[in-house]
Amino acid sequence: IIDESKEYLVTTRLHPVMKQFSVASLPELVKKLRQRPMAAIHQAVIEAMTTNETSFFRDVHPFETLRLSVLPELVRARAAERALTIWCGASSSGQEVYSVAMILREHFPELANWRLMLVATDISREMVQRCREGRYSQLEVNRGLPAGLLVKYFDRTDMDWRIREEVRRMIDFREMNLAGAWTGLPTCDVVFLRNVLIYFDDATKRQILGKVHALLRPGSYLFLGGSETTLNLDTRFE
Repeated sequence: IIDESKEYLVTTRLHPVMKQFSVASLPELVKKLRQRPMAAIHQAVIEAMTTNETSFFRDVHPFETLRLSVLPELVRARAAERALTIWCGASSSGQEVYSVAMILREHFPELANWRLMLVATDISREMVQRCREGRYSQLEVNRGLPAGLLVKYFDRTDMDWRIREEVRRMIDFREMNLAGAWTGLPTCDVVFLRNVLIYFDDATKRQILGKVHALLRPGSYLFLGGSETTLNLDTRFE
């Protein structure tokens, strides 16, 4: 939900889009968006308005919990079928899902012989492409990525760092709007949906959490951001 206090933010972000498509004002831009089906101008607005803040191993604690508690429990629980599925929603430029992938490779070598599925989705086409590319600046790898993992899993490419192909191959990147239709998502053992529900109203949060609950197998886990909760939204989570 964007209220009147965000008018400056909206204008600042959309001004380049208006210039690109020769639109004189915000009301004219809104009119164009309503007049035509999904087109280049809609995608440009999506790219301009989405927030893409992220970092490797963001906030540390969720990834320590994943490594020390959640994954060991799930490895024991799923040992008979030898299958594990993890979905990162709102994956932004990919640091979150690549952090998960590095944890799996570093600490759970037994999963190499499992049916392991990592899915990452984002509404931004530009971000999904960045995820697939797996290329990060020096500033980005300095934010949360231990030096040992940088040396082990990344190659230097000119002024940037690119995560190695064997890690990129682990992940299925897809374009998806959390507030829209969900198609083709598998049932999951772990869902990361961190720092994205804060951007939705309560009705949309309930809708999203309901669909997440339907995807989760019994005994599975949902990770939310530090300021997010299921309380008063969906009572089926424990």
